[in-house]
Amino acid sequence: MKHPDIARTAITVVASLLLTLQAYAAVHSKTNELVVIQPADLPEQAQIPGNSFFLYSDNSGSTYLYVEQQQGARLTAFDVTDPSKIKVVVSTPITAPGAFDFVRPLGGHGELVRFRDSRSVAVLDLHKVNEPTLHMINGLSEGGTTEELGESGILMVNEPYDYVRATPRDYQVVDISSPSEPMLLVTVAQVKHKLVKNDTGTTFLLGSEGLTVIRRPRVEDEYKVHRLQMEN
Repeated sequence: MKHPDIARTAITVVASLLLTLQAYAAVHSKTNELVVIQPADLPEQAQIPGNSFFLYSDNSGSTYLYVEQQQGARLTAFDVTDPSKIKVVVSTPITAPGAFDFVRPLGGHGELVRFRDSRSVAVLDLHKVNEPTLHMINGLSEGGTTEELGESGILMVNEPYDYVRATPRDYQVVDISSPSEPMLLVTVAQVKHKLVKNDTGTTFLLGSEGLTVIRRPRVEDEYKVHRLQMEN
């Protein structure tokens, strides 16, 4: 016969686990055509608010989401190739003069970076996706607009650069699969930046609570079929 205290303890533990599972469950639309993964559903690093982010695809067909966090002091990369299995590739401190923005891709293995509160410009080297390194471009008088010069150069205009601060806005995800019963699924607070991965239909929102991912499983499945057909 079980001791009453042991039984009560077991019930309490099970109840706590159920509450945890409920708190971390992704939000699904009625038809499951939309799945909202909130920061708490993602790896812990996704719960750190970010300043800017960008998508990078390598030659092997993998896609990574790089997020600049802690006012330029940390860079985190997530493998988002399969939106249903997002994982951390690297989360590393970096030496930077402050918060920055990702400007444009460079030559397939880099990203141009512009710092918000200075004239500084840098290149983020992505030859090793799990070891990103930041290299400052020295000798620039003013870091203005840029143009590509083939795959190995950029043309930078000598003009003042004024950073325009992003205005945070709440984004609301609404399920309209049943027109007679539209339903608000989630509200993502204070979103500063949005990105869309077109091949899988995935939307990434960078808000005050971290990274939110909106999946479209049907589009993901269609993309997987397309990739299989291309490989055969």
